[in-house]
Amino acid sequence: MFSLQTIFGQGKQFYTLLEEAAVAAHDSTKALHTMLKDADRQPALDAFKLARQREREASDKISHELVNSFITPIEREDIEALASALYKIPKQVEKFADRYSLATRHLEHIDFAPRAAMLEQAAGVVVQMVRQLRHLKLEPMKALNDQLRAIENEADRLMLELYRDIYSGRLDNLQMFLLKEFFEILEKAIDRCREAGVVAYEIVLKNS
Repeated sequence: MFSLQTIFGQGKQFYTLLEEAAVAAHDSTKALHTMLKDADRQPALDAFKLARQREREASDKISHELVNSFITPIEREDIEALASALYKIPKQVEKFADRYSLATRHLEHIDFAPRAAMLEQAAGVVVQMVRQLRHLKLEPMKALNDQLRAIENEADRLMLELYRDIYSGRLDNLQMFLLKEFFEILEKAIDRCREAGVVAYEIVLKNS
C-alpha cells in the first residue's frame, strides 16, 4: 500500500540510497588498500563481504523505491544506471580480494598498494560526485569529473609500467600470469569507478 509521503514526496530518498551505495563501494576500496599495505598478514575478507552486503542492500532498496514511488528527483533510468554502476565497484574489489587471499604466497614481492591507493581515491571522488547530485550544479561536478579522469589516466600509465615488469624476464611464468591478472582486475575496478562518475556527470548535464 502506498503512503501519502511516497505518493506526494519528492523522492529525496533516492539521493540518500545512492550515497549509501557509493560509500559502501568506497569502504570496500579502503579495505583493499589496507589489506595490501599489510601484505605480511593473512588477508581477512570480512570487510569486503560487509561492504558488498551494504551496497547490495542499498541497491535492493533503490529497486524497491522505484517500484513504489510515483515521483523521482531525476529520471528513473538514470537512477537505475547509477545504482548498477555503483554495484559493480565492490563486486570487482571483492573479486580481487578473494583471489589474492588464495595466491599471497606467490605474490610476496609484488606491491599492489600504489594501484589500490589510486582505486581508493577514485572511489572517494565517486562518493563526492554522488553527493553533488542533490544540488545539480555543473561546475563542481565538472571539476570532480576532471579529477576522476586524471586518476584514470594515471592508472593507465601505471599499467604500462606493469607490462615492463611482466616482460622483464625477472618473473617466472606463474608470477607473470598472476601479476597480469591482478593488475587487470584493479584496472577494471578503476574503470567501474569511472563509469559511475560518467553516469553522475551526465545526470547533472541533463538536469542543470
